[in-house]
Amino acid sequence: MAKNKSTKLSGPKASLSSADIKALRSKLKSANVKFATRYPGEAPGRQPVHTVYGGAQIFTADVAAKLGAGALKSLDAHGSNAKALALALGENYGDGKMWQTVYERVLAKLKSEAVEDFRIDFEDGYGNRPDAEEDGHAVSCALELVKGMQKKSLPPFIGIRIKPFNEERVVRSLRTMDLFLTTLIQNSGKKLPENFVVTLPKVQIVEQAAAFERALSALEKKLKLKNGTFKCEIMVETPQSIIGHNGVAPLRSFVEACKGRCTGAHFGTYDYTAGCNITAAYQKMSNPVCDFAKHVMQVSLAGTPVFLSDGATNIMPVGNSESVHRAWKISYDHIRHSLATGYYQGWDLHPAQLPVRYAAVFAFFLESFDQASARLSSFIDKAARATLLGDVFDDAATGQGLLNYFIRGQTSGAITEQEVLKTGLTIEEFRGRSFLKILENRKKV
Repeated sequence: MAKNKSTKLSGPKASLSSADIKALRSKLKSANVKFATRYPGEAPGRQPVHTVYGGAQIFTADVAAKLGAGALKSLDAHGSNAKALALALGENYGDGKMWQTVYERVLAKLKSEAVEDFRIDFEDGYGNRPDAEEDGHAVSCALELVKGMQKKSLPPFIGIRIKPFNEERVVRSLRTMDLFLTTLIQNSGKKLPENFVVTLPKVQIVEQAAAFERALSALEKKLKLKNGTFKCEIMVETPQSIIGHNGVAPLRSFVEACKGRCTGAHFGTYDYTAGCNITAAYQKMSNPVCDFAKHVMQVSLAGTPVFLSDGATNIMPVGNSESVHRAWKISYDHIRHSLATGYYQGWDLHPAQLPVRYAAVFAFFLESFDQASARLSSFIDKAARATLLGDVFDDAATGQGLLNYFIRGQTSGAITEQEVLKTGLTIEEFRGRSFLKILENRKKV
C-alpha cells in the first residue's frame, strides 16, 4: 500500500493587503476620534449624593451647620438607634450588624458634613418678589457666601439657582445672576467657592442654554475672569426637554450649547409630571413617566462628564414620630429606586430628610458589599477570563461595573478605602478607576 505523502501546511493567508487596511483605517480614524471627543467618559471627581435647596431669603454663611443640627435633632427624636432607624425605614434589622454600621456612619456624616451640596434658590423656593427685594437678596446672599468662604463654613459643593430664561422671567433672571456674581467676585478677591455652579431651571429650547452660556461669558469678560470660570447646571423639568418639537431628544444639544461649562443635569419631578398632565396625587418620583424621562437623560448623556441628579420627595418629615416615619419611608423608597436605576444624586428640601438620604445611600452599598467584593476579587484573579461564582456569571463587560460600585460607594461615604482593599485591589488600582488598566498591568506581572 502506498504511503500517504505528508502535506506541508502554509500559514494563514489574508485577502486584505496592508494598503487596504490603511485605506479603511484612514476613513474610520476621524470618526473614532470625533466619537471619543464627544464621549470622553464620566467626570473623575466626586459627585455629591444630594443637593439641598433653600430659599435665598434665608441663606446664611452657616447654613450647613444649621441644617446639620436640625438633622441630628430629628434623628435623635425619631430614630435614636440603629434598630429604630431600620424599622422606621421598613427594613429588616436582622442581626443588626449592617444597620449598626449604617447608623454609626450616618451619625458621623451628620456631625462632620451634613450637607454635601447646597443651592441658594431664587426660583421656586424664593417666589416672585418686588425687584428691589430680589436685588437686595442677590447682593446679601453673595456677601454671605464670601463670609462662608472666609469662615470655611460652606459645603464642598454650592451654587445658586436663578429663574428660567422664558420671556416672562429672563430679564429678572439675568439681573439676579449679574448682581450676585458681580458682588461675589468684587468682594472675594476674584475667587469662587469650590465646585460653584449657576443652575438654570426649566430649559426648554437650545437657545435658552446658548443664551445662558453667552451671559456667563459676558460676565467673565466684564469681571476680567478667565473664560470658562463660571460652571453651570441645567434642569430638566418639561416634556419638551426630553422630546423636542422635531421628535428628537434635545438634551445633548443643551449641554453642548453650554460649551463645556455644564457639569450637571437635574430632573424636576413635579414640573415634569405636571407637564405630562399627571394629577397632583400621582406626581411622585416613582411614577413611570419619571423613569422614562430619566432614562432618556441617561442615554442622552451617557459617556459624558455631566452628573445626573434625580428630584426630591415633597412629603416633609414633620410632626410626631408616626408622621415622620411615614415620610421617611416614602423618601427612603424613592432614594433606593433612584440608586437602583443609576441615579446617585437627588434633592433634599428639609433637614429631617438628611438622615434618610445617608441611610439609604449607605445601606444600598453596604448590603451588597460582601457579594460584590467576592465577585470582583475572583474576576481580577482570573485576569479577564469569565468566571462563575455562586449563581452570578461575570464576563469582562461587568468588570468596570463592579469597580464602579466600589468607586460610588467610597465617594458617597458608605465604604472606606480600607474596606475596598478586601477585593484584592491596591489603593493605586482603585484610585485609577479603570478596570482595563488594572487587567493590563496585572498581565504584565
